Amino acid sequence: MMAVEFVPIETERLLLRRFVPSDVEPFLAYRSDAALARYQGWGVITPEEARRFVDAQLNSNPGQPGTGAQIAIELKATAQMIGDLYLNSPADRPHEAEIGYTLAPGHHAHGYATEGVTGLLGFVFGALGRHRVTALTYAENTRSVALLERLGMRREAHFVKNQWFEGKWVDEYIYAMLQSEWASLQ
Repeated sequence: MMAVEFVPIETERLLLRRFVPSDVEPFLAYRSDAALARYQGWGVITPEEARRFVDAQLNSNPGQPGTGAQIAIELKATAQMIGDLYLNSPADRPHEAEIGYTLAPGHHAHGYATEGVTGLLGFVFGALGRHRVTALTYAENTRSVALLERLGMRREAHFVKNQWFEGKWVDEYIYAMLQSEWASLQ
């Protein structure tokens, strides 16, 4: 599969771009929020961890086979970084991609996640030419489930009590979409 250089993606209200050094502070603010970390599979982070994370992302090339990379979500009207998207391109499955998303508190319920993930899916199915995209979410994360279904992704798997989360076993869902399904929605 040919490598594609990642270029910023513009949507109506957002700029999806590589991380920059000034993203450390907003990244730390939302990634150290315990309520937000609840559904993310990572714990609260320290300032040093945030700095190392952003530094590691500065030269990433989202979509490069064998890599996982975060993409900053910037609100165009204010140039404020309000969250990030995850794009994993497994080396052993070069025609597939896995996605994820996190928005800072205060930016939920404005359609930014839908807009950002839609922009990312356009890149993955368009420029990258991937055949299939998947996303994993805790079943009890009803907002994430609603987002994936709103985007037209279909639930392909329901893993029953397979993840230890907050002192109990919980269910996870895998959602997926094919390039042909994406094309029919556009």
